[in-house]
Amino acid sequence: MASKKAILNKIQIVLTNHFETPEDAFNFFDKSGDGKLSKSEIVALLKDAEINGFIRGLVSSKLIDGYDKDGDDKIDWKEFKKAISEIAKDVK
Repeated sequence: MASKKAILNKIQIVLTNHFETPEDAFNFFDKSGDGKLSKSEIVALLKDAEINGFIRGLVSSKLIDGYDKDGDDKIDWKEFKKAISEIAKDVK
């Protein structure tokens, strides 16, 4: 199983190499256009980061559990920004 640091690094690479800003990434993966990332939208981001299927499910659940402060089982822009900021710190 991939280490936490390896997973975070893959996420960071997708966000920085494919998008101008974190907000561009958020908007790209927000396929429903509701201003929030659902578990399936987070899984799509993780798939682009080349994280394997089993791990994608675990990581998406952990992201929602850790950053969904309003309890709607989705990550809004503010929550996403916080997650990305912490990912950037953890990767260094």
